[in-house]
Amino acid sequence: MTASETASATERPDFSGLRAMYINCTLKRSPEPSHTQGVIDRSVAIMEANGVAVDQIRAVDHDIATGVRPDMSEHGWETDAWPGLLERVLAADILVIGGSIWLGDNSSVTRRVIERLYGYSGVLNEQGQYAYYGRVGGCLLTGNEDGLKHCSMSILYSLQHIGFTVPPQADAGWLGEVGPGPSYLDEGSGGPENDFANRNIAFMTYNLLHTASMIRSAGGFPAYGNQRTAWDDGSHPDNANPEYR
Repeated sequence: MTASETASATERPDFSGLRAMYINCTLKRSPEPSHTQGVIDRSVAIMEANGVAVDQIRAVDHDIATGVRPDMSEHGWETDAWPGLLERVLAADILVIGGSIWLGDNSSVTRRVIERLYGYSGVLNEQGQYAYYGRVGGCLLTGNEDGLKHCSMSILYSLQHIGFTVPPQADAGWLGEVGPGPSYLDEGSGGPENDFANRNIAFMTYNLLHTASMIRSAGGFPAYGNQRTAWDDGSHPDNANPEYR
């Protein structure tokens, strides 16, 4: 490793100006304690120590309608809090979805949030790309049963599919003893002191920050070859029409 490489690995990067949004998909309404929030808090502390502005939502506290449209109040629902929450998501460079594991899978609240995110995925940004391009996604999970990797795969696949950039090792979490054992914040659980979980949370958080910083420095996610507007206008880079072969 050269001297410049060593310096780049030890000097703290400048992440100021970045914004992060955490959506806690616990089943528990505020102010009930949330074990998922305990894991989120550790990641948030790293973000804030690096000058990142952090916004947080506990999804179950809001009247989020079911559906896959940007505003379900226009599609039969009397009320829908999601449009206002989506504005806060779009204001962030980084989105972290936190949730609990039930029956080895993501919670119903997590699935609803992902469905509502999906409902905006067809909207285009100013460059003619899909709206979530240029944003970075990750996830945090808690539980005392198996399923962490399965839940992470589902969330991260969904985020990248709708346009988020997913960095290396963009997930972390804590699983207690499999079965009805202590949860993350329970006394004696060992969760907050667990070195493996803390390392993964730290790595995930910094990987999100590095990726968001690189995209910001590039002026957004590069637009060549992925603009829906250009494709619809007939510009198909490197895609020859088979009729002329």
